[in-house]
Amino acid sequence: MDDERKYWIGFNLVKGIGSVRFQQIQSFFGDLSLAWHASPEALQEVGLPSRVLNNFLKLRKQIDLDRLYDSILEKNFKVLTLLDDDYPRLLREIDQSPPVIYVKGTLIPADEFSVAIVGTRRVSDYGQQIARDTSIYLAGHGLTIVSGLARGVDGLAHRHAIEAGGRTIAVLGSGVDVIYPPEHRRLAEAISENGAVISDYPLGTKPEGVNFPPRNRSYLVYPWPPLSLKLVSEAGH
Repeated sequence: MDDERKYWIGFNLVKGIGSVRFQQIQSFFGDLSLAWHASPEALQEVGLPSRVLNNFLKLRKQIDLDRLYDSILEKNFKVLTLLDDDYPRLLREIDQSPPVIYVKGTLIPADEFSVAIVGTRRVSDYGQQIARDTSIYLAGHGLTIVSGLARGVDGLAHRHAIEAGGRTIAVLGSGVDVIYPPEHRRLAEAISENGAVISDYPLGTKPEGVNFPPRNRSYLVYPWPPLSLKLVSEAGH
């Protein structure tokens, strides 16, 4: 699988190839290495639009997959694909599961018992207290805290989970090598040592606004029981 993993990474880089087209390509060729080296005519048979096909052909000429995969490993990032046994079980079961997940840190079976704590970036004093108490209590009782590393509630949830000696997972709307907000870089390092920082976006992806709604599905990393606590400020923002 390690040799084929680089082709998953390659197709993950192509603009216009999401989970649906990824599955179409894999189903048609049966092997992503065959798809990567396929002729334009064969790729057209899959049904790729001209724009997406051109994106792929241009990328294929420019990229060295072996060098790219080596660089990912050198940075201590792990790549999980839908074919891996340790790919998050419930995330695999949703519609349009991310074909590839990039991980810094570790995902373990115990993370299957988790709670997503997300909320406002402008959190009131009362909201800070609730975020702290809730995170410490749940993490202290063995639940993994999942959030998005954002300012406000998200950052508080991660910090207090670590404070309680628990595990926490950050789901990013950027590449795992592009920490946003930048002031949370140290927090991200602490999270990777006490859980994992994950993303289904390729390395180098910037935190653009359109990335965040899709990433929310990945709060289902290990959401069992499926409980989400959304904390808002007193003003309702």
